[in-house]
Amino acid sequence: MSFYIGREASKLWKRICAETTTEINLLAENWKYLLAGIVFQYIHGLAARGVHYLHRPGPTLQDLGFILLPELGQEKAYISETLFTFIFLSFVLWTFHPFVFKSKKIYTVLIWCRVLCFLVVSQALRIVTFYATQLPGPNYHCREGSKLATLPRPDSIFEVLLINFPRGVIYGCGDLIFSSHMIFTLVFVLTYQRYGTRRCIKQLGWTLSVCQSLLIIASRKHYTVDVVVAWYTVNLVVFFVEKKLPELPDRTNAAATLLLPLSTKDNKDGRTKEENHKLLNGNSVVDPADWRQRTQANGKILEDGHTNHADTAMNGA
Repeated sequence: MSFYIGREASKLWKRICAETTTEINLLAENWKYLLAGIVFQYIHGLAARGVHYLHRPGPTLQDLGFILLPELGQEKAYISETLFTFIFLSFVLWTFHPFVFKSKKIYTVLIWCRVLCFLVVSQALRIVTFYATQLPGPNYHCREGSKLATLPRPDSIFEVLLINFPRGVIYGCGDLIFSSHMIFTLVFVLTYQRYGTRRCIKQLGWTLSVCQSLLIIASRKHYTVDVVVAWYTVNLVVFFVEKKLPELPDRTNAAATLLLPLSTKDNKDGRTKEENHKLLNGNSVVDPADWRQRTQANGKILEDGHTNHADTAMNGA
């Protein structure tokens, strides 16, 4: 029993090391895209912090969702945040599953490049929208009489740049249309819908997205329009942006194992970075004119023109 556990642990460690080497090579090629996406997350938070200074509390607008859905109240507002945290962490863990499991369909670095691209475009549209029109926030801390509804004039630029994380994000006001929580939720679900393998998890993801939408409205964190706009905007963003992105390489394909050299020695066969990029985009780097039959003899690959000579040598003639 102990021998079996030790053998499986050794296999798992080798799998993790091999995957880490591959992902590091991919990270070296794509770190600029990842860094740009992460920096934009700060810019999005900075924009949400800035619109809070412009927010003016007022009577809550008439909303169909508020009429149909019972109000959860401040005591139960944590339910929607708990569900969002579960969706967020589940997706993050799934993107790192190739390090552990044998069945691998995605590369972690490449999938996060796509996810951040979807997020950046959606959040850019969101920034333009909530700066165009400021609505009185329906959340409890954004209503008239709350000290957090309007921020005092900042004493310095650093007070704005630091965005008072995470309190400034949790208790923000004015960044309504459209819901940031739904942007993340829908991007994650749409990504798994395309690259995930379990049908039951896909169905669960869409079910949780609907529940998340209803809980956001019931918690009075957003108006119904904020959630509705997020549903069709994010789906359209993913649909159109994905057409512009290169297709992810299929890991079940034998060519995917040649995605990147594991060391400088592996690159001595003449494969250039341009060829690796072609493999990365799912294109073949084999010259169609060179599709000739090969014959293997004594561990060497010979051209079809030398086949007879090889057979003669093996027969001792």
